[in-house]
This record gives sequence, structure tokens and C-alpha cells, in this order.
Amino acid sequence: MTVPEPSTDPARPDAPDAYPPERVGETARAILDEIGTVVVGQAEPLRLALAAMLAGGHVLFEDVPGLGKTLAARCLAEASGLAFRRLQCTPDLLPADITGSFVYAPDSGKFEFRPGPVFTGLLLADELNRTAPKTQSALLEAMAEGQVTVEGVSYPLPQPFHLIATANPIEYEGTYALPEAQLDRFLVRLSVGYPDRADEERILAGRIARRTEVAHVRRVIDPAQLLRMQAGVERVHTDPDIIRYCVDLAAATRADGSVEVGASPRGSQALMLVARALAVIDGRDYVTPDDVKRVAVPVLAHRLTLTPAAWAAGVVPARVVEAIASRVAGPPTLARASAEP
Repeated sequence: MTVPEPSTDPARPDAPDAYPPERVGETARAILDEIGTVVVGQAEPLRLALAAMLAGGHVLFEDVPGLGKTLAARCLAEASGLAFRRLQCTPDLLPADITGSFVYAPDSGKFEFRPGPVFTGLLLADELNRTAPKTQSALLEAMAEGQVTVEGVSYPLPQPFHLIATANPIEYEGTYALPEAQLDRFLVRLSVGYPDRADEERILAGRIARRTEVAHVRRVIDPAQLLRMQAGVERVHTDPDIIRYCVDLAAATRADGSVEVGASPRGSQALMLVARALAVIDGRDYVTPDDVKRVAVPVLAHRLTLTPAAWAAGVVPARVVEAIASRVAGPPTLARASAEP
């Protein structure tokens, strides 16, 4: 691997030329169609994961093992043309195992930086909650700033860079709960769920048909095109009423009696960003209240801290967000416009 040059200027490079929204939507649907040839029964989670990537964010898959989360992440990378690396998280994993470290090079007599697996296009951190908080925190700078700092020297990551992490919610021995600051850095938290009977039969039939365990999809775009798609999403108009609706939903989480700590402004911004990307994938160059409501649970639920009484009573953050979304009124003008053919 080529050693990255240290970052001397924190500013981002010039933005790439943006694709128009209609082209972003067509390309995104082509990516999803290609992934759908291999990944079965995950249409909505994959749609939301791609929307998060188009919004420039990171994805947390939290579900039981064996549902194809790793396969989905690899297929997203392959269809997007991104370099892919998988990091299996374990309790003895060290921060340097992620970021890289300086090692002595006998030929030059100097210490040289050897980049870690985070220097890639899409990093899959498998079972992130199995590694210690100190190692989990090694990803925070990469997620927030697109760089890592080792021995006081900052190194930029390839662009685009995305992290897809998985977490097993049913095992507690040998695991470390992700801290709120880490959870807040994920744009969405998704659950795959068990496939229905027909989809499960398709999974088995597909395994028989390809005669190998490994499944691949063709590349639809390259990283430069993904950057242009992301730039296209950034240019989508968002009505002020939609902005107010996102703020209203986030503010309602702070006032709910079951919630000790509600969603921050990062949460309301994430609502807007993911809803905007989802609207483009659905073929529109404008955002509707239904787009915001559709992403409310995956965007907000993992950002809430429940009160001890609510937690003891078995209250689930997703149900809290659903209740808030059902009672907070959306913009009536846009709601009527979104219902028109």
C-alpha cells in the first residue's frame, strides 16, 4: 500500500462536478438492482445504507449473526467501486491495528509509517462491540474528519471513505457497549431482520446455483463517480418547512418523558441529510415529510438515552421515535404536494 502523505491543510479538496439529481437517482437504483442479484430480502436496509453513503455518512448494522450483513457491506463496496477491507474486532485489538503505526525500516535506518486497514474506501468493522472502548475510539477521527493521527502526525484517508460496522445485540459476555459519542457518529443504525420464507428459499437456491460460498456483484460506478453523486445530493433543494420539521422531531425527543438525553442538532441534521438522499434515490429532486418520517427511526433511535425508569420498564427507543413521528405534525403544504401524482 502507498503510504499517505501527512495532511498539512485540513481543508477538503475542491468539490467534484455534481451529477444532476435524476442521474444520481438512476445510478443509485442501478447499484441497488445489482446488489439485489446477490443480497436477498434486504431492499429497505440497503436503500437506507446507500442513502447514508450518498449523504457522506457511516452505517451501523445491529442484528443477530448470519443475516448477510457482511455480504451486504462487501456488495456495496464492489458495486460502488470502493476498495474494501474487513476488520474483525476482538477484545485484544489495539488502536494501532486500525490506524497503522511507525515501524523501523532497516534499509533506511528510520521509522516509517505503515498504514492500517482504515486506509481504504469502505471499511467493515465486524462486531465492533467486541473490541475495547479505547480501540473503538480510534475510529472516531476517521469517521468525523476523514483522517487519522498517529504520533502527532495526521494522515488523510482516501476519499470517499465510509465505515460500515456491525454489532451483535444478543451477546453481552466479552462485549463493550458502544458509547453515545460513538453511536452519534453513525448516520443511521439499521436492522436487517429475518427473511420471509420465500426470500430464504431464494438464498438457498442462489447458493446452489453459484456453486461457491463467495458471491460477487459487478462494479456499477467508480469512487470518482460516487463523489459526483454525493455532490449532486448536496445540491438538492430542501424547503424551509422540511428543515423546521426535522428540528421539531429532534426537539420532541428532548421533551419526551421516557428520554433522559434526546437527539442533538447532529441528529436533526442527519434527518435532513438522509431524507434528502432517499428522495433522490426515489427519483425526486425535493424532500417530502414522508421522507423524513421514513428515516426517523434509523436516524434518531440510537441517539437517545432513556431514563432509568423507562429502561427498567422495557421501553425501546425505536418505539419512542415512532410515537414522536406519529404525533409531530409535518408541513401541511408539502404533505399535500407529496400526495399528488
